[in-house]
Amino acid sequence: MTTDLVAALDIGGTKIAGALVDERGTVHARQQVPTPPSAPGETVLAAVADVLSRLAEDGRWSRVGALGIGSAGPVDAVSGTVGPVNIPGWRDFPLVEGVRQVVGGLPVTLVGDGVAMVAAEHAAGAAVGRRNALGMVVSTGVGGGLVLDGRPLSGPTGNSGHIGHICVELSGDECPCGGRGCVETIASGPSIVRRALARGWQPGPEEETTAAAVARAAGRGDEVAVEAFDRAGRALGAAVAAAAALVEIEVAVIGGGVAQAGELLFAPLRASLDLYAGLSFTHGVQVLPTRIGSDAGLVGAAAACRAELLELP
Repeated sequence: MTTDLVAALDIGGTKIAGALVDERGTVHARQQVPTPPSAPGETVLAAVADVLSRLAEDGRWSRVGALGIGSAGPVDAVSGTVGPVNIPGWRDFPLVEGVRQVVGGLPVTLVGDGVAMVAAEHAAGAAVGRRNALGMVVSTGVGGGLVLDGRPLSGPTGNSGHIGHICVELSGDECPCGGRGCVETIASGPSIVRRALARGWQPGPEEETTAAAVARAAGRGDEVAVEAFDRAGRALGAAVAAAAALVEIEVAVIGGGVAQAGELLFAPLRASLDLYAGLSFTHGVQVLPTRIGSDAGLVGAAAACRAELLELP
C-alpha cells in the first residue's frame, strides 16, 4: 500500500487546522475549526478529533503513513503532552495519547508550532537556502523556531526557539507563562487589543474587538491603534536582535495572523532591529514575511514528521 501522504495538524489559540500533505509539501483536503475558547481540555481534544475525523473521510486517507502535529507551546515531545499558554484547558495535557485514539497505530510526531513554521519556510519558503534562520508566529500568542547550520532545531522537548517568552521589558506586564515583560505580552493579537483599549480605542459598531480591527483603525490614521502596533513591532525587533546576538541568524521570517498587518507591523520591527542589533555580526539580518502563509504550520508539521521517521532505526 502506498503511504506517500502525512496527516498534519496545526493547533493554535484561534484555530485547529488539519490537512494531508504530500512529499512536495503540497496541502490537500484542508479542514479547520475554531479552537474552543477557555474550554476544558477534553473539549479542545474533541475539536482536534473532529478535524482528524473529517480528514479520514477523504479517499486519500488510506495513503497516510504518519501524523505530524505542530502545536502552540510549550510542548513536550518526549511525553507527548502540551501546555500552551494560550489554550488554558491544556496544561500537561496528553495530546499524543488522545490523538492516537483517533488515528490508531500511525506514528505521531509533536513539535512546537514555531518549529514547524520555520521548517516549512526553510524547505520551501522565505528561508530557502539560508543556513541560519528564525521563524516567528505572531498570532493569539507568539511562537518561534530556529534553523541552525541548515537544519531545523526542535530541541529535547520540541520547544527550541520559543522566542515569544523572552523578556523585552523588565517591568512589563505579567505573562500567563509566569514571566514578566515577555514578547507575547506586547506583540500578540490580544496584547495589541488590550493596549489599544486601555488607551481609548473602541471598535466600530459592526467590528469585533480583534487585532485586525485595530489594524484597520490604524490604517484610517487612529493614533492609538498606530501606537499599539508600533509598540508590538518594536518588541519583535528587540527579540530578533537578541536572537541574532545569540545564534547569528541571517533572516527572520514572520508569519501568523498579526503579521497580515504588513508594514504597520514590519516598519517598526525593522527600525527596532536596526536600533538594537548593534554588534557587527548582527547587522544585516533580513526580516521577511512568510512566503507559505497560513499553511506553513501544516507543511512544517508534516516535514518534521518525515524527518523523524527518516531518523528512526
